[in-house]
Amino acid sequence: MEMRELRYFVEVVRRGGFTRASDALHVTQPAISNMVKALEEEIGFPLLVRERRHVSLTDAGRIVFERAEELLGAVHRMEEEVAELSTLRRGRVRIGLPPMVGMAFFPGVLAEFHRAYPEIVLELREEGARRVEALVLDRDLDVGVTVLPTDEAAFHALPFAKDVVRAVLPRAHPLARKGELALRELERIPFLLHRPEFAVHGHVLEACRRSGFTPTIASESSQWDFLVAMVVAGLGVALLPERTTWSARQGAVRGDLRVRP
Repeated sequence: MEMRELRYFVEVVRRGGFTRASDALHVTQPAISNMVKALEEEIGFPLLVRERRHVSLTDAGRIVFERAEELLGAVHRMEEEVAELSTLRRGRVRIGLPPMVGMAFFPGVLAEFHRAYPEIVLELREEGARRVEALVLDRDLDVGVTVLPTDEAAFHALPFAKDVVRAVLPRAHPLARKGELALRELERIPFLLHRPEFAVHGHVLEACRRSGFTPTIASESSQWDFLVAMVVAGLGVALLPERTTWSARQGAVRGDLRVRP
């Protein structure tokens, strides 16, 4: 059974005859007649009572007509929904955001997107950058934010921002009085790092390796504000991207912390 057979049959019933259906569909009357006859053969019952200028439904025809209308309506709605996806009128986008990057860069971007495409649902998932990459690779996310470098053989990457890492120190630490620090000067201070699934974790360890030492890690966390709180408590030094150190800058204003390049 073809959709075209159902469409022609429904149009004949709605228009009350083959001639008017032919005019509406811009299809020859014999073609429509052949399609309806083929449908009757497939169903195994006559569907129409054919009179000289009019057609009416048989009992079987009434059942087929009602179900065909439902089916054609469902197909039409499906086509409309797919078309709306292609024109960004509706749909869902799954986005992976590292918590630090998400807060620093994306509230305004997401608000602007929502104003432009109000029917698109933005499904946000907060994960470390390396975890975001894995989820994109597994097709569990449509798009994700990571920290470069990344595997450009696996992903199409579009750089959008550049940031630098700052040392966040307790106010009382002797190095906090210096204007600028060499990474090697932090060798004897316990490090407070993001967990390994965050890209900054690997970047910090690699930078330390290039500087000739392996840091002592006092604690790890997925929350940058908790890392800052541990710095205030005197547990060690945190190395954080500058644009994510809002609470650290507030601490510096209060006098609890020092943020140093």
